[in-house]
Amino acid sequence: MRRLSLWAAYTLCVLVLAACHPADEVHVMDYAETDMTTLQAQMAAGKLTARVLTQFYLDRISRLDQQGPTLNAVIEVNPDALQIADELDQARSLGQLRGPLHGIPVLLKANIDTHDQMATTAGSVSLKDHHAAADAFIVKRLRDAGAIILGKTNLSEWANFRSNSSSSGWSSLGGQTHNPYDPRRNPCGSSSGSAVAVAAGLASVAVGTETDGSIMCPSSKSGIVGIKPSLGLVSRRGIIPIAHSQDTAGPMGRTVRDAALLYAAMIGEDTEDVTAPSFPGQIPDVMAALDDASLQGRRIGVLRNYAGAGTDERVEQIFTHSIALLRQQGAVIIDDLSIARKGMGNAEFEVLLYEFKFNLNAYLESISPQDGTTPRDLAAVITYNQQHSALTMPSFGQDILVLAQAKGPLTEHAYIEALQTSKSIAQEGINQALQAHQLDAIIAPTGGPAWLTDHINGDRPGGISSSSLAAISGYPAVTVPAGMVEGLPVGLSFFGADMMDAKLIGLAHAFELVGSARVAPDL
Repeated sequence: MRRLSLWAAYTLCVLVLAACHPADEVHVMDYAETDMTTLQAQMAAGKLTARVLTQFYLDRISRLDQQGPTLNAVIEVNPDALQIADELDQARSLGQLRGPLHGIPVLLKANIDTHDQMATTAGSVSLKDHHAAADAFIVKRLRDAGAIILGKTNLSEWANFRSNSSSSGWSSLGGQTHNPYDPRRNPCGSSSGSAVAVAAGLASVAVGTETDGSIMCPSSKSGIVGIKPSLGLVSRRGIIPIAHSQDTAGPMGRTVRDAALLYAAMIGEDTEDVTAPSFPGQIPDVMAALDDASLQGRRIGVLRNYAGAGTDERVEQIFTHSIALLRQQGAVIIDDLSIARKGMGNAEFEVLLYEFKFNLNAYLESISPQDGTTPRDLAAVITYNQQHSALTMPSFGQDILVLAQAKGPLTEHAYIEALQTSKSIAQEGINQALQAHQLDAIIAPTGGPAWLTDHINGDRPGGISSSSLAAISGYPAVTVPAGMVEGLPVGLSFFGADMMDAKLIGLAHAFELVGSARVAPDL
C-alpha cells in the first residue's frame, strides 16, 4: 500500500475535519499559553481558525496591553490581520497549507520593515510617518510560510543605542514597557516588547533583534526562550540597524520548539545582505535537532567569570541546580571555565559608534521621503530630538547618538583596530574553551532578576550578563527559563561556536524537558 506524504495526509485530515466541524461550531478558548504545535493540531481538526486565534490575541492586547495592567508591549496592531487570517483559513480549507506557521500570528519588533499600513520606527517619534516600501527579507519569508503579521512591538528606542542613562523598554513613540511579572520592574532591552508580549500570551511567538543582549536579556527577564542566531543566518536587510558586525534578528517563544519553528522559517540566504558573512553551504536543521535532543554524553562547560560586577547568591543557586540537572541527564560537566574579556567591551563600544553612524545613514538614505519630515541621516535625527526635546528627551538625552555622529568613516584606523580587538577576544575566547575541553556548549546564567525601572538614573542591571561573548563573536546563543528569584524569572544561556545553532537548540530543548522552570505571569 502506498503511504501518503506527511503534508498529503495532513491536507486530507484538514479537509475531512473541516467538513465535520463548520466554522460556526468553533469555540473561543484561552490560547494564552497554548504552544504552536497544539494550535496547528486544533486548526487541522477544525476546532480553531486563524481568524478566531487572531481575534483572541487582538482582544488580549486590548485587555492587557492597552488597558488593565497596561504592559505597553505593542506599539500598533496590523489593521489587516483579520483579513489575512481569513485568506489563510480559505487556503487551509482548500488544502493549500504553507507549513507549521500557517495561520499563526507573529509580532515583530518595531525596527523591522513591513510593507503594509504599519510604520517602522525603532520607537522614535522622528520616524512615526515612515512606512517601508518593501517587506524586510525575513518578513517576506514569514508571510510565505503562512504567518500572520499581527503587529509591532515596543523597544528601547533606537534599539537601546541612544543614551548611557536610558531606561530599557522606553521609547518616545511607545512609552515604557513593563515587566509582566512586576510592572515596577524593567523588561530589559532592546527587544522588550517582543519578550513581554510572548510572556503575556499576546502572541505565541515574536521576532526580536540583538546587537548585544537585546534578545537574550529581555527573554530571560520575561521567562521565555530566546535564540540569538549565528551572524548571517538571518538576513538583516529591511531592519533599522546598529552594527553590521553584530546585528541579527532572532525568534522568541514560550518553548524551545515554538522558537525553533519560527527560526526555521526565518533562516535563508539573502544575497543583498551585503555586510553579512558568507552563508553556509548547509543550513542548520534546527527541527531535526529537537527530535534528536539529548544531554547524554554531551560535554558542557561551566563559565564561572560570567558576571562583570559580582554574582548574586540566588542566581548562583539556580545555576547550581541547572548544572545538577544536566549532570543527572548524562551530561559531562567541565566546571570552572574562565574566558578573558579585558578590553573587549571598550573596543565593542567603539565599533558600535562607527557602525551605527554608517549603517543608519545608509538605511535612512535608502528610504523614500514620506512627508518631508522623516530624517535623512543621523545628524537630522539629533536635530529633530533637540527641536522636540519635551517629547523625545523627557528623562534622558542622546549622548550616544552625538558620540556616533562624531565618528568618521569605516576606513579609520581606530575603527579597524577596535573591530579586530573585539572580535578576536570574543571568538578566540569561545573557540579556545571549546577546543581545549572538546565541549559541545558553554553555559552561564543569562542575567539576574529584573531591576526596578528608573527614569532618573537609568538602568541598574546589577552587572550580571553573559551575552557579550556570543554577541561580539557573532556566534549563536539560546536562553531558557531556569528558575525564579522572588517571583522574577532567571534564564540559563547555552552558547558555542559559529553555526552551532542546531546543536545549541537541541541541548536547550533537552534541558527544557527536564528543567523547565517557566511560570506564567499572573495577569
